[in-house]
Amino acid sequence: MTRTVSETLYEGYAQQFGATGIVAEEKTAFQDLLIFDSAMHGRVLVLDGIIQLTELDEFTYSEMLAHPPIYALDGIEHAMIVGGGDGAVAEEILKHAGVKSVDLVDIDGRVIELSKQHLPKVHNGVFDDPRLHVHAVDAFDFLAAPEAKGRYDLIIADRPDPVGPAEVLFGETFYGRLKDALSDRGIAVFQTGVPIYQPQEFTDALALLGKLFPKTGTYLTVTPTYIGGQMALTWASKQTDLSNAATGAELAERFAKGKVPTRYYTPAVHQAAFALPAFMEELIP
Repeated sequence: MTRTVSETLYEGYAQQFGATGIVAEEKTAFQDLLIFDSAMHGRVLVLDGIIQLTELDEFTYSEMLAHPPIYALDGIEHAMIVGGGDGAVAEEILKHAGVKSVDLVDIDGRVIELSKQHLPKVHNGVFDDPRLHVHAVDAFDFLAAPEAKGRYDLIIADRPDPVGPAEVLFGETFYGRLKDALSDRGIAVFQTGVPIYQPQEFTDALALLGKLFPKTGTYLTVTPTYIGGQMALTWASKQTDLSNAATGAELAERFAKGKVPTRYYTPAVHQAAFALPAFMEELIP
């Protein structure tokens, strides 16, 4: 029997999935977790009723969080992921041979354990990579540790929407700690929602980041499961302007040299992603 799984992110508007089988379902210490199989999207991860990823299209999101800053910086050594317990973003970062370490910091250890077990097509064995260090702790506190100061060339906040345990990851104190943990050239990238439906989240994030960082901006990806069209991936840095840190020729050379397999990212997509539609430009504070 097929079970219907509904996600309601916006008042009066929902999407439904036909679950052909339930893989895992439990209430963790922090949230309700569900992993199910579907005919169209493959395996799906849901937290607190919100779709986190599907096997069908997670690459459109995780590749674009990871590869634009890495190629713009011509490689990185140390990265941190806030959230990302499914391993998708870690896998993309660790495709780059020059990366020495990735700290994956997800408060919910059960998300990590169940993803290891049930989402192999998402993480592709990245949890066995010795460069990956997994921490089932609060990223808010992890960033405050003295050893984090100035350590990271890349920090990716693969956080859910600002509700529940993730709400603290959208405030000024969090952004300040994250800034302290970045190297001078380092780049932080955040998902800031689907602006056609979440304009305030997009505007508020850019306003806060603009108070703290000299360099900020946004680029786009499209992940069909995240209903609403373009998703805003907002970035911030102390010194690096991600939007023009590398020329098209430089990106193409680095991409060809690295031989990193991708299904969404290309140097041309990288450059095009920084072109924002007019309505989004109007939302920038």
